[in-house]
Amino acid sequence: MIAELNEVPMKSPIFDSVQIGDELAILQVPPVNRTTLALFAGASGDHNPIHIDIDFARKAGLPDVFAQGMLGMAWLGRLLTGWAPQSQLRRLDVRFQGITHLGHAMTCSGRVIEKFDGERSVRIELRSTNQYGQVNISGEALIALR
Repeated sequence: MIAELNEVPMKSPIFDSVQIGDELAILQVPPVNRTTLALFAGASGDHNPIHIDIDFARKAGLPDVFAQGMLGMAWLGRLLTGWAPQSQLRRLDVRFQGITHLGHAMTCSGRVIEKFDGERSVRIELRSTNQYGQVNISGEALIALR
């Protein structure tokens, strides 16, 4: 119900209380499965068969389908919007460093690495790591704070 979505307003971090080195609450994502890939393909419009068709992936020399890069980026966005409202996100830059295979359970993390007094904003270092400790996505975000 719509009323339930609005019951608990998000508390945004306050610039003066945020310190360099502060870590965002970890976002643990369930293991990637074919259903997740198919649903994301439908939601995002990314119907590249390498993400949903095992025969196509094998013809490309891969053992199986794998997650869309934008899905991993969406998880990092979810990490950020769990910390501050989306309206405060000013920039999100990522670098894809590895493939997120079926069965990978990703852990998304972030840490404040810089504060900008004049702009009252913070730069967040981002990382998405699988259960084997491999970084699949790294990046940074700029968040405006009150």
